[in-house]
Amino acid sequence: MEEKRPVPKATLHRYPIYLKALRKLKAAGVTKIMSKELADYVGIEATTIRRDFGFLGNLGRQGYGYNVDTLIQVFSEELGLNFQEKIILIGCGNLGKALLHYNYWDHVVGEIVCAFDREPEKIGDVGIPVYSMSEFTEKKPPEARIAILCISQDVQETVDLLVQNGINGIVDFTAQHFTVPAGIHVKTIDVVTSIQELVFEANSENGSNIR
Repeated sequence: MEEKRPVPKATLHRYPIYLKALRKLKAAGVTKIMSKELADYVGIEATTIRRDFGFLGNLGRQGYGYNVDTLIQVFSEELGLNFQEKIILIGCGNLGKALLHYNYWDHVVGEIVCAFDREPEKIGDVGIPVYSMSEFTEKKPPEARIAILCISQDVQETVDLLVQNGINGIVDFTAQHFTVPAGIHVKTIDVVTSIQELVFEANSENGSNIR
């Protein structure tokens, strides 16, 4: 395989799209694919796909296409993704339960393996074990690094507990301010702010058409 070239940011943003599609194709029994077939599947031009793939070396053969397993391996290594990532959920309210319905994350990263709540006895059957927050240190899977945070109380205290027990990545749905030490990664999901930004952008665009 030829030496890889630096990957442009726009191209890198498309790699997760390809990886998701390839994992779904593999699950459906597809072992090889042409760039035109993948283009139809993901809605990206075949020429763009071939150019994007070219940054990672000579991945395909003319007339044969691409080996799906090889592409999955290359993209997983490039993106640093583990398909078997063990994710934990903190807070099994309405939002937490909704996220559990999306479990296994559509062939992208892994699955939620357990959840924690202040009152687990009230949660009912959600398809995975639900433990009390008081049991976190004992019940947290040792290999779990990522936590999804869906709580509204004791946020900083809970974050501190997660960090102390080996969590270094947090998906934050709390809409509350908290701090983390250096080296801990937080991805905040703020639906309200996203809607506000869209309303502002839509209004600005409409205003630009008024004369």
